[in-house]
Amino acid sequence: MMKIGRIKWNSGKANKNKFRTDFDVFGRLEVMTIKRFELDKSNLHPCYGDDTSNTNFDRHYIYHPAWAARIIKGIDPIKHIDISSTLYFCSILSAFVPVEFYDYRPANLVLDNLKSEPADLVRLPFESNSIKSISCMHTIEHVGLGRYGDPLDYDGDLKAIAELKRVVAPGGSLLFVVPLGAKNVICFNAHRIYDKAQILSIFSDMELVEFALIPENEEDGGLVIDPSDALLTKQFYGCGCFWFRKKREINQ
Repeated sequence: MMKIGRIKWNSGKANKNKFRTDFDVFGRLEVMTIKRFELDKSNLHPCYGDDTSNTNFDRHYIYHPAWAARIIKGIDPIKHIDISSTLYFCSILSAFVPVEFYDYRPANLVLDNLKSEPADLVRLPFESNSIKSISCMHTIEHVGLGRYGDPLDYDGDLKAIAELKRVVAPGGSLLFVVPLGAKNVICFNAHRIYDKAQILSIFSDMELVEFALIPENEEDGGLVIDPSDALLTKQFYGCGCFWFRKKREINQ
């Protein structure tokens, strides 16, 4: 570990040496032009490993909001409800559609067309059959594992899913995203990983409109619509994107 400026950084010797060399070279460049900034060692903020040939990104969290946004554009709802998905999604979506965002740990987001409120996922504050467009993405796999301060509950995910199904309006859409693999696994206390069969069984009372996979390996594609069984069996921590629609007939 080395301390540069105000920040301690863990890094290899090669990165440290390159950083020091780059700083010295940049300092010499500064004296050759009009000085516009203060360049001082007390303000150093070393960033290592970003000088890659391609821009790296989290495949799950780039592709699944892009998938959902395209579907919502087609649905064109008057309002969209989001339950604890990534804040980037609700923030950007609110530029085009009024969004209400709910989370067990509410976010202090202040934007036009965006409402941010607290909610317990296993006790959603909505009337049954009332929401025409709702999403819950990369969230359910955490419910009941205690990671985010919620009570430990082995079946917390099933209780939260039951609430999602309860509040969707007949004919309404639910965009549902979870980690997907070849088998069902709990990586305590981070998340659950589901297989496709379990998800389809849980949502057997709803219509599957679209299914997409974000494979864990880049060479297997970006956003794969209707992936083959062979591709699904290769996954340990892929990402499954399910567009469900609630059937219009409500069993009494």
